[in-house]
Parts: sequence; C-alpha cells; structure tokens
Amino acid sequence: MSDLDKAEDKYYLVSATDAQLYAEDVLKGNGVPANNATIIAKCLAAADLRGVDTHGINRIPSYIARIRQRVLDPTAQPELKHITPCVAQVDAKNGFGFLAAELGMRSACEMAKTFGIGMVSVKHSNHFGMSAWVIQQAIDEGMMSLVFTNSSPALPVWGGKEKLMGVSPIACGAPAGKAKPFILDMAPSVAARGKIYKAKRRGERIPPDWALDAEGNRTDDPAAALEGVMLPMGGPKGSGLSIMMDVFSGVLSGSAFAGHVTNPYDPCKPANVGHFLIAIKPDLFMDSEDFKERMDYLYQRVVGSERMADVDKIYFPGEIEQVCEEKRRVGGIPFVEAEIQALNGEAKRVGAKHIRVSG
Repeated sequence: MSDLDKAEDKYYLVSATDAQLYAEDVLKGNGVPANNATIIAKCLAAADLRGVDTHGINRIPSYIARIRQRVLDPTAQPELKHITPCVAQVDAKNGFGFLAAELGMRSACEMAKTFGIGMVSVKHSNHFGMSAWVIQQAIDEGMMSLVFTNSSPALPVWGGKEKLMGVSPIACGAPAGKAKPFILDMAPSVAARGKIYKAKRRGERIPPDWALDAEGNRTDDPAAALEGVMLPMGGPKGSGLSIMMDVFSGVLSGSAFAGHVTNPYDPCKPANVGHFLIAIKPDLFMDSEDFKERMDYLYQRVVGSERMADVDKIYFPGEIEQVCEEKRRVGGIPFVEAEIQALNGEAKRVGAKHIRVSG
C-alpha cells in the first residue's frame, strides 16, 4: 500500500488562541521581534480559522527553514516611502510579507480616509499567507480594497508547457451593513498550489483535473503534480489573470517577475515577491449608509436567487470561510499527527512549548 493510500484519519483540535501562541513563541525563538511575531501569528491563525489550512500555521516550518538558510531576514522592519499624497511604496527588506502587507494596507487606508483612495506597492517581500486577512484589515477600517501579489512559477501561460506564472491570488473586498462583507480571494488556477502541498503532507490524493505531472499527464499524486504544472482555471482566462498579477505586483513594484520569484519552499535565495494594495473609501459617491444598504441588498439578491438542482444553499463570496471561522472558534482547528509532529519539531529546536492539542 502506497503512502497515498494511507491518508491519516485522526485529527487533533487546536484552539485559535493556542495556535497563535504557538506560532508567536516559535517565531520569537527564531529571532522575530515580539510585535512582529504577533502580527504574523495572528494572520496565520486567521487562515486556519477560515479553513484555509494551506496558509495557516502549517507554513511555520517552511518559513523557519528560510530563516535558517539566511534567505529571509527575521528582524527586518518594512520601510514606507510616500510617492504622492495618496501613493506610497513599502520596501519589505526581505522580511516577512505579512509585515509589509500590514503596513502597506494600514497606510493605504489612512490615505483613503483623506483622499478617497490609497495605493501602495510593495517590493522585496515574501509570502504573506492568505490574501483575505489583508482584505479584512481594510474592511475593519470601513474600506473597500484590492489586494494583488505575484508568486513563484507554477502555471504555464496559455499554450505553453513550462512553469512561468505564479498561482497568484486576486483578492478584493467591501464592507456591508447588516449582511456579511464581500471577500473574494481566489487563485487563477483550478486549485491553489498550497492544497497540493497539504495533500502531500497528509498522504492524500488530489483530483486529477488540478495539475499535470512532469510528462504533461493528468495526475492525482501531489508529489508528481509538484514536479509538473498547475492548470489555470478557464484556460486562457486564468492564464491572463496570473499575468495581470505579475504586471501589477512584480513589474510595477521593481520586484521579481516573469518566472523569477523564488518558491517559498526553496531555501536557496530570497523570494523577492511584490504586492499591490489599494484601499477605497466607499462613500465617495453616496453616503455611507446608502452604500451599506446597497451592499446588503446585493447580498440578499445573491443568496436568495433561485438555486439549480441539487444545490441546498447559495453563498456570497467569502461566506463559506466566515461560517467555517464561526465553527472553528468554538470547536477548534483540525491537524493530523504528521502536522503536529512537524510543528512540535520546530518548537523543540528553540525551546518553545509544544502546541496544545485536544481530541
């Protein structure tokens, strides 16, 4: 029986608080300043809560490997420079992408409060996890937002067969009134590459329409898929979106682009990722209450529309993740044994406490 046929069934549950505390302790043990460790850990736990396990605290070992190989600076503080009154650039200085994106969106929101819009480009950055947390940061400030990033090669351009473009998420959001906010966070591929890493880690198979192996054949083996290429959603449409992410995040910022972003699991050299962030004040063309009422109406129209056969419920973008967060805040975040062992291995290296589990 192959490893792929022996997927683990037992799950351990970890509270969001314990997940965040674990991540903070391990990050601090690897030289990350306490305030920065809190920001990073909060973002990682937020991904786990929303069910985006591919971008949660399971990323800790790969981040720490990059610190140990000296290709990610754990002490780096991002630096912001204003270009115009409503445009700025953040130099991440090869530090954690979470810190650069948090500073960038915070600045974009501040500029938008005064000028209606704020735009920030980020250069020399690293992986910043799930884009939805940056969108949520803007929503918490009452702002609409756009969040782009580029990433390491994983997709062929339409008509090609080599890895060239990243599976770079496109994200946007808007606050609402009584309804749930709009949060769209999606990859231009059929599935996010992190889901393939997760399947490999857990000894699980993947759907055969997600990726091709190195010979160009469809595969359900995640290891083979990682040696091949991801498949873009909608053919040329997904390919076009991935190129758009490279234009706005890489070309514009001065970061790596055109296939030169380093894979976050490759501890050989700095990633040099670029990001592009926009915050928009939603009451530019009407008062705030009118905007919220219109968003609430849109929500009701979407979720209340007639359903196709075999569909029990229609969800607004981001709503499934919000429902998952509500459940996991009460019941905990699930991890398999191999994941717990890997996380505890990192804790042991720096004398931090093991992650607290139940179940």
